[in-house]
Amino acid sequence: MSVKIPLQPIPVLNFISGHFKAGNGFKQNIHSPHNGALIGEVHHSTKDDVQHAVQAAVIAQKKWAATPIKERSKVLFNLRQVLLRDLDEIAHLKSSESGKTFLEGKAGLLKGIEVLEFATSLQNLDIGGKLEVSRGVTCEYRRQALGVVASITPFNFPAMVPFWTIPTALALGNAYIWKPSEKTPLTSLKIAEAMSEAGLPEGVFQVLQGGIETSQALIDDPDIQAIAFVGSTPVARQVYQRGTQLGKRVLALGGAKNHIVLLPDAQPEIAGPGISDSFTGCAGQRCMAAAVLLAVGDVEIHIQKILERARSLELGKDMGALINKSQIKFLNQQIQKAVQEGAKILLDGRNAVPPLGQENGNWMGPTILDHVSPDQDIAKLELFGPVLCIIRCKDISEAMGIENSSKMGNACSVFTSSGALAEKVISMASTGMVGVNVGVPVPREPFSFGGIQESKFGHGDITGVSSLDFWSNLKKVTVKWDQQHDNNWMS
Repeated sequence: MSVKIPLQPIPVLNFISGHFKAGNGFKQNIHSPHNGALIGEVHHSTKDDVQHAVQAAVIAQKKWAATPIKERSKVLFNLRQVLLRDLDEIAHLKSSESGKTFLEGKAGLLKGIEVLEFATSLQNLDIGGKLEVSRGVTCEYRRQALGVVASITPFNFPAMVPFWTIPTALALGNAYIWKPSEKTPLTSLKIAEAMSEAGLPEGVFQVLQGGIETSQALIDDPDIQAIAFVGSTPVARQVYQRGTQLGKRVLALGGAKNHIVLLPDAQPEIAGPGISDSFTGCAGQRCMAAAVLLAVGDVEIHIQKILERARSLELGKDMGALINKSQIKFLNQQIQKAVQEGAKILLDGRNAVPPLGQENGNWMGPTILDHVSPDQDIAKLELFGPVLCIIRCKDISEAMGIENSSKMGNACSVFTSSGALAEKVISMASTGMVGVNVGVPVPREPFSFGGIQESKFGHGDITGVSSLDFWSNLKKVTVKWDQQHDNNWMS
């Protein structure tokens, strides 16, 4: 199904205290990556806009936190129904602004809904604990909300990444302020409308449009207790440092340079499509995309399967567009530099034919470079595009030495038919997520998402059970009512 591009520019507004209103900052135009059409106009939020939203959230949060978790969960159940009802409409909108295909837009929202379903289960899974620890003495813990929290999200997943954090933070009783990417703000309008229709009280969920200045004002506001961020490693580091210096709780996910180890005993019919789809899905604009293929030994039959799959992809149907022209320019420069340094092009997507009528879009086809050296920039930098670099390795030890040398630690996969070899890669990988015969090893709920090293700044993960401690505090209560006749030192 083709992506439906808005025919007229959509006014992109803030959502504060249950009402839509324009920010008081400068205006920015939003163009669709598919065809370059003007699809939105957004006014950035000023520091005053941020303070207004935070003050409203502080007031709303107190009442929301006092609402029993079962009643909070009912709102989230309602939200799930609204999102499923409007699934196609939201998928078209988010795809039109991010460059994704319709099916990719739909899949991203469904993954976000999976996190929402996990959050609705907290009323039954995370109800606290109480134990008689000694004669006449009990200890218990109670999970309590932090207060007002904020999230700053990237352009590549306008709905999925926000829903990594929105449901759990709200279920635990926090008020939530969302600053979506200024490159893809349209989807936030539909999410805000869905929140309102689901019955979320005014001020509990708010949206602030804007860029760097808006983000900094949010981080600096003294009433913001915690900040979640997803983006590039340099910015993630800055957000983490800025927030933690102010004594705030921060979890900032950075970039990735994911490696796939391809062994000769892999099944070609699994490895070929799996690896190809990993680096071409979402046009390579995802932190879980394959970036480097560590080809161990004679794997030519597998590489031919990868090429076969990649060549079959049709732009606009099987593969979406990149976010802007500057990203294409960056990729072209990196590819050209790699070739000049000795890499061989097996598949060149730089002159791929764009879909009919979308010649003004930001298109690049799958690109595969062979005989790349580990010390080349293209083998180390996060590219964020449909480019796969093949590095030839004599054995697993050499392959894992290259993987371990990366400063990032998001994901690593291995394609093999041997359980022992798979376990060796799992144990040696310096990443937070590992896949076996899976090109995109994203954990499913309640297993949490998160990398290590320079792919994450902060502790814990952003989804799953691990995320609960980030969005809440544990209050420990020890109670004694009567003095026991047979008491001991513990009572």
